[in-house]
Amino acid sequence: MSRLPSRRALLTGASAAAAAAVLGGCDRLGNAEWFRRTLKTGEDANLFVQRLLLTDRTLAPEYAEADISPWFKPNGTEDPPDRDYKALAKGRFAKYHLQVDGLVETPFRLSLAELRKLPARTQITRHDCVEGWSAIGKWTGVPLADLLNRAKLKPEGRYVVFHCADTMDQGEDNGGADTAEDGGSDETISAGNANPAMTKQSGGGESRKDSGGQQASDDTAASGGSPVRYYESIDLVDAFHPQTILAYDMNDKALPVSNGAPLRLRVERNLGYKQAKYVMRIEVVESFAHLGDGKGGYWEDQGYAWYAGI
Repeated sequence: MSRLPSRRALLTGASAAAAAAVLGGCDRLGNAEWFRRTLKTGEDANLFVQRLLLTDRTLAPEYAEADISPWFKPNGTEDPPDRDYKALAKGRFAKYHLQVDGLVETPFRLSLAELRKLPARTQITRHDCVEGWSAIGKWTGVPLADLLNRAKLKPEGRYVVFHCADTMDQGEDNGGADTAEDGGSDETISAGNANPAMTKQSGGGESRKDSGGQQASDDTAASGGSPVRYYESIDLVDAFHPQTILAYDMNDKALPVSNGAPLRLRVERNLGYKQAKYVMRIEVVESFAHLGDGKGGYWEDQGYAWYAGI
């Protein structure tokens, strides 16, 4: 089975590949603003080289049933403390709806039951975490491309943003209340700090240890503050890749809460922190400058690279 070039190999060859392209007479490429920008940082070089060497449809390696890891480590939030999410989970997500909107001609909402009736893709792939561990899992879900085609993207749409259920920070006190985007209650979410259902992260982001997220919403029930919920984004190349799916099953069973129920992103040519869990809304945008700190994702706002191709 042929394997994709490693991220290290891609980065090692970045300068050589770029130089070869220019020396080979690609004057138009060398004068392009996006090409010059790729030479400024290692992140852009990684993006450029992967796009250069791999086609839009080059697949990440897929594995056999026998390769599935006996335990797939949950990471990040394992049990969202938000009351609205807990209400959905208690009802086995019968009232859950995925919202698809933004720069689209036809915004829509689908229940989990409706999503399960759509054409699905199953793939067995390896999850590579920035912390250095890997695990192989079997995922079944709806191809993201099918949902985007149904929504009919407007020409100015460039990125797909995934808004998630888990509050990561309570934000600064603004004297008002804020509620979750979906779910069964109008409970306010408090000002305060960190998501107590967060497992430890490394690599430059904030570290949060699981300290009992199952009771967290009751412990942070004061009003005020604007909650910072997990979000992530990808470009249209990754969004329309055939292995990019919104998974609702893991290893032939309904996705567990610890692994992102009811719906999580699988974008298989990227590192693990791009695989957003607890997806509530998909928004197509022209730019993510208005989201968070404008870097394209929660962990990106903490210092991670936006492009995490492997």
